[in-house]
Amino acid sequence: MPQEKLQIEHLAIDALKPYARNPRTHSPEQIAQIAASIGEFGFTNPILIDEANGVIAGHGRLLAASQRGLTRFLA
Repeated sequence: MPQEKLQIEHLAIDALKPYARNPRTHSPEQIAQIAASIGEFGFTNPILIDEANGVIAGHGRLLAASQRGLTRFLA
């Protein structure tokens, strides 16, 4: 069975489409903690997206990156 090749890219935040029915929610405190971590360590954990730039995992990181004013990040 052929396997797809995974890749990491730098994408613009506004290019991503958060999943509207994402069951996981983050409190403002959690988003602030994630934003602080990004500030201290950088963006070390990419956001997982599908072929249409829909967010699969990383909604909290996306919100935190936006809160920090980042315009590009790893996906």
